Amino acid sequence: MTNSRVDALDDAWVRPRPLRRGYRNDAVLAVVVFMLSLGSLELYYSIGFYPDPAPVWLGVLMVLLQSAPLAWRRRYPVSVLVVSAAVFMAVQILNVPEVLFSNIAFFIAMYTAGAWGRHRRLSMVSRLVVIAGMFVWLFSALLAPAFAASLADRDVVGSVSPVVAVGLVTILQNLLYFGGAYYFGSRAWIAARERAALQDRTEQLAEERERTAAQAVSLERLRIARELHDVVAHHVSVMGVQAGAARRVLQRDPQQAVESLSAIESSAREAVDELHRMLTTLRDDSRPVEVGDAVDGPSMHGVEQLPELLGDARSAGLAAELTIVGDPRPLSPLVSITVYRVVQEAITNAIKHAGASASIDARLRYLDAVVEVEVTDSGGLPARSATGQGSGLGIVGMRERLAAVGGTLEAGPRARGGYLVRADIPTASAVARPREATQ
Repeated sequence: MTNSRVDALDDAWVRPRPLRRGYRNDAVLAVVVFMLSLGSLELYYSIGFYPDPAPVWLGVLMVLLQSAPLAWRRRYPVSVLVVSAAVFMAVQILNVPEVLFSNIAFFIAMYTAGAWGRHRRLSMVSRLVVIAGMFVWLFSALLAPAFAASLADRDVVGSVSPVVAVGLVTILQNLLYFGGAYYFGSRAWIAARERAALQDRTEQLAEERERTAAQAVSLERLRIARELHDVVAHHVSVMGVQAGAARRVLQRDPQQAVESLSAIESSAREAVDELHRMLTTLRDDSRPVEVGDAVDGPSMHGVEQLPELLGDARSAGLAAELTIVGDPRPLSPLVSITVYRVVQEAITNAIKHAGASASIDARLRYLDAVVEVEVTDSGGLPARSATGQGSGLGIVGMRERLAAVGGTLEAGPRARGGYLVRADIPTASAVARPREATQ
């Protein structure tokens, strides 16, 4: 996931509401706090916490009002905080002798406003206002009269006066109380947001893995289709021409027919060997898949086998010549097999579309940064597309192979007759990072 996506999630994220089980737990919490508050209320009455305490019925009512809103604390966190603060102040003003669980309930309400507030600015402002209001009320309504009554006539026995000491202890106690509720509530919300971001990243990675797997399957299907086409189409085309030649000379020249049948046998064996190599590679799960596998497949052919390839064409009755221009240099296996497959496909197309009477001229030029392959035929059967773009699978396969190595393809009929296939294949760094043919 990108940083901008994470930032957008942080700004717009709203914490999902809890499930029904969470609401049930809140109701149970409210009941537990109320029952414990009743027990605490009885204890405080028993010890005479206030000289003039509120009536029992009023104490029960106030602890009920303090604990009951907790059942809705995660539905309406800010509202529960405001109600809890008001009841907390009323408990103190009315001299209700219950301090322990009133403080706990108020702490839970403030924590929940920070942890579950769906509107973050409202949650922050409401908590700050409640804290400020509590400090103002605490000092003006409770501490000032208490200090005046109980500490006015006391002597200083330490380094700090009793009034200052009580004030500092009270401030520290309330800072820890309110600060803890504020901090832990905010941290709970941040932790929930981080979990949501992590889950979103996990989902994105899962989707990316699915897309990558689907793309890998598509690339593998394309590779298999190209290899099957290259292996089968060429050899079957050669065998078809040889079979036709054998049929024509079978009566008048049996020896020539035998040679044609031998060529058919040789082509068939070679086709079976290549198919066996390809299928063995596909079934071998232990072999690591390299980048070049998507385009060069299991075949061991390369530029070194181009003379044999032209020899197959000559054995099929075509006049085929190979010319090498420039100083030959070592080529990477990926470039070498691409050159071989382009020439093979061009010869296959010539056999299929130009007929047995056509002549083939193949040229391999070693240039500075590229190797250029050019295959032309003299033409014959009028069965080719006039567009020059190639609508068959062979032309499509050549374009995919060349796109994978950063090369270009020109294929189309020549003005003076026949057909031209020209490919430029980079031999430098452009081949080091082949592009995916399906992009």
